[in-house]
Amino acid sequence: MTRFEQFLAIDWSGAKGATQKGIALALADKEGGPPALLKPPKGVWGREDVLDLLRDDLPPDTLVGLDLGIALPFADCGAFFPGWDESPCDAASLWALIDQICAEDPNLEVQSFVDHPELAAFFRRHGGREGAKFRCDGATHGRGRLRATEHAQAALGLRPYSNFNLVGAAQVGKSSLTGMRMLHQLRGSLPVWPINPLPDTGSVAVEIYTSLAAIEAGRTPSTAKMRSYEELNKALTTLGSPPVGRSGKIDDHSTDALITAAWLRAVGHENHRWEPAGLTDEIARTEGWTFGA
Repeated sequence: MTRFEQFLAIDWSGAKGATQKGIALALADKEGGPPALLKPPKGVWGREDVLDLLRDDLPPDTLVGLDLGIALPFADCGAFFPGWDESPCDAASLWALIDQICAEDPNLEVQSFVDHPELAAFFRRHGGREGAKFRCDGATHGRGRLRATEHAQAALGLRPYSNFNLVGAAQVGKSSLTGMRMLHQLRGSLPVWPINPLPDTGSVAVEIYTSLAAIEAGRTPSTAKMRSYEELNKALTTLGSPPVGRSGKIDDHSTDALITAAWLRAVGHENHRWEPAGLTDEIARTEGWTFGA
């Protein structure tokens, strides 16, 4: 697996608004050199800017890492939304449903989806509103329902949260749902592994967990977030990447993107990364998987 020429890591955000300070993009070239941040077209990235880049301006043969959940839990209950007759049968249908319900929401936002009268019961929302269906059989912990890949993340010492959780600093639900809207709009132009088979040529997107990249770069789960160039450069060196030629403070969104771009370059050719032990055809079709977990 050596065919990729570029490695793009995207630290994503589910925050409201036309732009999000939490979005950062970093690109690493197969030929070497330090990873570099991409400059946003309007000074700050917005989700639709990222969509435009991936659809229209992505370099050929790029491995794209998206820091978001590409689907909701399915295997634990046999459905995304058990008991609802219109529950989608696979991840691609889930993306289409979210984008359809949120067609009038600006900036790839998803408020209409989480407030939907049939679906709100599955989410934990602000104001102490935990839906009656937020948990499922076996989900007795407060993090809510988890996908098979999130159980694999936990086995690596990470602490994943449910994509149905929309509350708290560790919540990933809004990021994941907004990302699913984008993935639907990219259908036909950018395959998403493992929901789509890995193509022999061309670009492909994968789900990433930036803390996993940091751990493989010598950090611990509790120190995965880096906020200085010194910390970042030490981690880059561990991955065999040249350091970024700066010192001092840097935001952790940027370091997440930079370290993960370098990590994708370091491990993207390894066949076993594309053949995780827990990945079945059914899980690939419904829940997807986190690259490297």
